[in-house]
Amino acid sequence: MIPFHMAFAIDDKDSARHFYGDIIGCKVGREADNWIDFDFFGHQLSGHINHDPKSTATSKVGDELVPLQHFGAVLPWETWNALIERIKANKVAFVLEPHIRFVGKPGEQGTFFVKDPAGNALEFKSFRDPAAIFEH
Repeated sequence: MIPFHMAFAIDDKDSARHFYGDIIGCKVGREADNWIDFDFFGHQLSGHINHDPKSTATSKVGDELVPLQHFGAVLPWETWNALIERIKANKVAFVLEPHIRFVGKPGEQGTFFVKDPAGNALEFKSFRDPAAIFEH
């Protein structure tokens, strides 16, 4: 696996550190006054302070409208389920509740959406068959 890097907007480092570090379980990396890095499941995620409003546009996936602008991770099934429990325990609201999408079709997946404290939408997926990630 080749790690990717993604930069995104946050409102403040403390709420980002709590959400990504304590709730999602990401290790905190380097930081400066205006940014903070996280180990996002083996990838570098850099939160930069920016107070501009976020888009609320949606896109249809299957039968659902999902936040158009989002990022996330594809996790092993057990890790995905454990994350659901951590999110529930921390009383983070789901934008889209955990469920199985495309049942019985190529690409069958568990999915859910949450928002971080800055309003960034995150999708977490899991495939019972990891080889099905790119099937069509």
